[in-house]
Amino acid sequence: MLKKSLVNGLILSFSLIPWLGVGMVFNSQANALPGQTTEEVTTWMNAHPTLRPGSGEKLYVQKSDTAAQRFTFQASVLPPGKVEFTKDRSRIRYERLAMYDAINGMSFQRLQESLRVIYGYDIYQDFNQAQVVYDYPSQSQVNSARFAKTPIKEALQGQLRIGDRYAYWIEIAKPRNGKAFTGQMTVLLKTDAEKLFKELQIR
Repeated sequence: MLKKSLVNGLILSFSLIPWLGVGMVFNSQANALPGQTTEEVTTWMNAHPTLRPGSGEKLYVQKSDTAAQRFTFQASVLPPGKVEFTKDRSRIRYERLAMYDAINGMSFQRLQESLRVIYGYDIYQDFNQAQVVYDYPSQSQVNSARFAKTPIKEALQGQLRIGDRYAYWIEIAKPRNGKAFTGQMTVLLKTDAEKLFKELQIR
């Protein structure tokens, strides 16, 4: 029952969640983050009441109570963005939480609250105090997407931030005359931020 309520909490409106305090208590403990080994992250995910993998899952979990609401979490040994070869497959390079909510919609605020629930206050503060190094789309990017008739590019809104501990990529897809239903928050190594920055600029 606790597991189900925690999953629902990430998906439903945070203003109505009584279990948020429970998540904060849990996250006052040590967390597994990018830079740590796959074994450390796997152990952390297995113990985390929100992320606990199901049968056949390990570093990628998917939770869904209805077709209209989904939550996924992924930890990867590859850098975020375009796939490239990496020699070291023993350490996690990024962790991503993604949400889809066709009922309540998605926002940057909900993704930030999800970050706090999963990782705790210290990481939440690192994100809040992080420097925004890329904010998109610019007006010229919006105009180009409209001219090219690529509504998906026009809908993507996000930021790349660099904090004291990690870099953060937050993004939602909000159509011009509609509501955002999907979004993602990625915690990545600061050493991978430049690669992602260059890729986002030309995406």
